[in-house]
Amino acid sequence: MNIALDMMGGDFAPLEAVKGLALYLQQVSDATTTANVLCIGDETVLKPLMDDYGLQSLTIIHAPEVIGYNEHPTRALREKQRSSIAVGFHLLATGKADAFISAGNTGAMLVGTMYTIKAIPGVARPTIATVMPRLNGGTGILLDVGLNADCKPENLNQFAILGSLYAKHIFNIDKPRVALLNVGEEEGKGNILAQAAYPLLKENTAIHFVGNIEGRDLVQDKADVTVCDGFTGNVVLKMAESIYDIAQARNLHDETYLNRFHYENYGGTPVLGVSKPVIIGHGISTAKAFKNMILLAEKMVETRFCDTLKEAFVVE
Repeated sequence: MNIALDMMGGDFAPLEAVKGLALYLQQVSDATTTANVLCIGDETVLKPLMDDYGLQSLTIIHAPEVIGYNEHPTRALREKQRSSIAVGFHLLATGKADAFISAGNTGAMLVGTMYTIKAIPGVARPTIATVMPRLNGGTGILLDVGLNADCKPENLNQFAILGSLYAKHIFNIDKPRVALLNVGEEEGKGNILAQAAYPLLKENTAIHFVGNIEGRDLVQDKADVTVCDGFTGNVVLKMAESIYDIAQARNLHDETYLNRFHYENYGGTPVLGVSKPVIIGHGISTAKAFKNMILLAEKMVETRFCDTLKEAFVVE
């Protein structure tokens, strides 16, 4: 498999991307097969760094331009065809790469995904998810966390299917329990969106719906997948990220739980509902985050995850 990696995306790129790639190769050194990582970026900058970390044998795809964080995504993609993000999407769209990873301009990544790779037929709106650590050591999935601020009930119903398949095939959770994030557990609670989404989820035979859960239940073992609109999900995500920052500020070291809120443990998030694996990383991604993004991309390709999504949304 070929995984395209934007080496220039992120606040600490390309150094952390190079270090992350080295960590990945160390971790999979005993594996029978490993991904062939295509390193996209300015060759004059990348080659000396990669030589320093013993990565001389890897392929560098020269991309002399970079899309900055403050640039308009659509305009930048159109005007900077030789940027690392534009080149990455070209490799993915033409079949020269099986997955694409970047911690660069999030807007450009989303625009590139929607206009280059496109949504799977039947998926009205792709979504992004985040991992929610459980107090019992388990893992939960929350979606949407920012891609769709305003949603229709039908969108939440599709998010439930996407999230269930993600939990099952990537996190190995058998028969994931799906819940609707709400202001109360009883059926009929919530705003117009929640009230209209509940019966759709209840009748959806493709998921195992367990009803409503409240915000305090997100860290409990009440559901494996929780759905909500992107506005609510993003607020929850940012609050969850602050838990790790608070723990660090107060010198609280808890490897079994609090430290699991650190983004680098998961690397990045895939865009769920598009035809090929696209993984978006945090702008402050470190070496560990880049390593985990490559591992995630590798698993998505190995499990043919996007093909599984296509099969789930086949229109009879």
